[in-house]
Order: sequence, then structure tokens, then C-alpha cells
Amino acid sequence: MLHVNYSGLRGTVLRYECHATHILRRCISFGGLRIDEAVANEVLGTISGNAVEAALEAVEQIHHQRHEQQQSFELELEQARYEARLAARRYEAVDPDQRLVAAELEARWNAALQKVRELEDKLQEFDLGIKSAPMPNKEVLLSLAQDLPAVWNSPSTDMRLKQRIVHILIQEIVADVDDESREVILLIHWAGGRHSELRVKKYEIGRHRWCTSLEAIEVIRKMAARFPDKQIATTLNRLRLRTGTDNTWNEKRVGSARYNHHLPIFNSSDYKNSTITLEEAAQRLNVSSTCVRHMIERKQLPASQVVAFAPWEIPVEALESEAVRKAIMNIKNRVRSLQTQNAAEQQPIFSESY
Repeated sequence: MLHVNYSGLRGTVLRYECHATHILRRCISFGGLRIDEAVANEVLGTISGNAVEAALEAVEQIHHQRHEQQQSFELELEQARYEARLAARRYEAVDPDQRLVAAELEARWNAALQKVRELEDKLQEFDLGIKSAPMPNKEVLLSLAQDLPAVWNSPSTDMRLKQRIVHILIQEIVADVDDESREVILLIHWAGGRHSELRVKKYEIGRHRWCTSLEAIEVIRKMAARFPDKQIATTLNRLRLRTGTDNTWNEKRVGSARYNHHLPIFNSSDYKNSTITLEEAAQRLNVSSTCVRHMIERKQLPASQVVAFAPWEIPVEALESEAVRKAIMNIKNRVRSLQTQNAAEQQPIFSESY
């Protein structure tokens, strides 16, 4: 039997442990957060809309089989009653002086009557079983299946309600730990007699649920030596990555993560002379940032990003290329033509002097 232990601040850290008291040592143990989430997902999946549909179809098949079985009982009872009536007529037709024949026919009649009584009791018990298990309402079950995930995940839902649902569906869960794959193996014994295996990955050594995701750390690793922490924080937020405590990123949090993972510090002198940002390129070319972005999209201006949503890095020498000069000239010519056209459209129709 696994025991539940709570630790941490306000007892919020859940852990399942097996204590082999007869040898005074711990058997297996694992964190309960991922386990509870995995089992909850299995439970919600079991009573989802599709599962309810399948269960209702199975119930209909069972009712159809029971109806056929009931007809079989009724035919068998009818045959037994016929045989009892036939045995009665044979007994009544025998000569009383033939005592041995009469005794044999009477015994056969009593056996036939006993068989009738047994079949009548069996059919009555079968009918009571059908009436005690009526067909569930399909619309109600489908509605409950759709509403249950929202109710289950609501913070206001009582934990005892979840426990009752689990106890209805699950008979027991047998747990084991695979040390080689670092997985918790759960064998779920459902109330209907079926079994399913569930494998849940354990946290790596030194990691816990409040650790920053590996994806976020990889972004910081790629950007650490190339961009300030403030720009890294902006990129992480654009990628919708959160901290280990589910907060948005800022300069201080990026710096703390970089320090904890021994990542390099940004030095502006390392890249300032070789690459510039999109905004700096727009300032040097004397155009808007939108124009520079369009040039990058049209492959007129070479640029790269360390990761998606990171600042663009543009080689300084690329600003002097022939393709960039022509693109800038076209942009400025279009701007001049538009200014001339607008000025012409703003001229008055009649002159003020007559």
C-alpha cells in the first residue's frame, strides 16, 4: 500500500511512498503531481463523449442479448409446463392397480413440476435484474461528459467529488518504478474488469515542477552572448514561454536564469562592429523600419534571427551592396512621386487673383 506524504510550503508537495516496515527501509517513492494529472486525464478520457457513445452502444447490445436470453427462458419454461401437463395426463390415465407404473409416472410428474418451479424462479430473478438496471439516458450522459472537464478543472470543485468519481471508475492502481527509463508504471484496474497501463516520466535528477522549461533555457543559451537580457526577455514573452513559476520574463529573471546555467554575458563590443539591428539599419539607410523589413522579406537585404521573434541581425557590409542601393533608390523615388502627386492634388482649382 502506498502512503501519501505532504511536504513543502503549506504542505503543497505531494509524494507517494511505500514503507516496508518489516525491514525498516523505503521501498519505492515518486512525486504525485504528474501521477495525479495523468490519472485524471485517463478518467476524463474514459467518460468523454466518444467513450459514452461506445458505452451506450455496449449497453444496447447487452440489453439485446438479455432480451434474447429472456425469450430463451420463456420458451424453456413453456416446454417444461407442457411436459408437466403431459406427465399429469399420463399419471391420471394409468390403472391404479398398476402401482409400480403409477409410482413411476407420479415421480416423473413431480420432477416435471419441480423443473417448472425452478424455471419460473429463474425467469422471475432474471426479470428483476433487468428492471434494476434500466437503460441510461443518452442525452444526460453526453451532457455530463461535456461539462465534466470544466467542473473537474475548476478551482472551486471539491476534491471529495473527484475522489468519488475515481472510486466509481477505478478499482485499484498498481504502481511500480522503472529505474532505467525513469518512468512510473501504473496498471489501472477499471471497475468494469478491464485493465490499462500508463507510463509517466519522472523528473530528471535536480529538476522539479518549478524549473524553467528546457525550451526557454535553450532560447536564453542561443541569445545570451548576442543580446542584452532585456531583448532576451522580450523574445521569450513573444514566444509565450513562461518562467518555472509561470511568470512572464523580465530583465532580472533572464539574468538569474543565465547565472544559474552559467551562460555568457552579452558584450556589445563583440557584435556591434559586425552586425546591426533592424532599427539601426533603418536609421543608417534613412528609411522606415517597415521598409527594411520588406527588404528582408524580399531577400534584398541579408538578415538572420537566432530564434523566432528574436531581433534581426544584419551584416554591416550588406548595407553597401548594389541590391540594397537599388532598393533604397526605388523606395525614395516612390516616396518623391507620391509627395509630388499629393501636392498636385492639393492645388486650388481657381486662382485667387483675377
